[in-house]
Amino acid sequence: MTYLIYFTMQIKIVNNSGNHLPAYETTASAGMDIRASLHEPITLKPLQRALVPTGLFIELPMGFEAQIRPRSGLAIKNGVTVLNSPGTIDADYRGEIKAILINLSDQDFIINNGDRVAQMIISKHEQANWLDVEVLSETLRGSGGFGHTGK
Repeated sequence: MTYLIYFTMQIKIVNNSGNHLPAYETTASAGMDIRASLHEPITLKPLQRALVPTGLFIELPMGFEAQIRPRSGLAIKNGVTVLNSPGTIDADYRGEIKAILINLSDQDFIINNGDRVAQMIISKHEQANWLDVEVLSETLRGSGGFGHTGK
């Protein structure tokens, strides 16, 4: 018998959008869809970008970030993606969450209030302290990168 254990955390959120809170679409989803909060539609022309407000403000615990990522359906069906993917929302940020969208298609794309425009993933992270050294340890890979292992 398999038991699934779900860990959840409480995150404070202010929702000034009038839209539903971000939500997981399935029980195993990593990302929650976030929606546009607009007074009037935005038309994204080909290769145009826009900062799309969500009306959401969050208070993340220290050691966590929210990542704003593209929705695969928007990308494949409409050529619309998150430009700085993934966008990072730091735990000490208290401003409105916004998504930088770009239209990579050859047709106009209209964003309406309530449209699901991106997804948000809550992720744990670490902060690093640098240890200044003269030499790094050797590995088989060494300094090989950018395609050195073939196809």
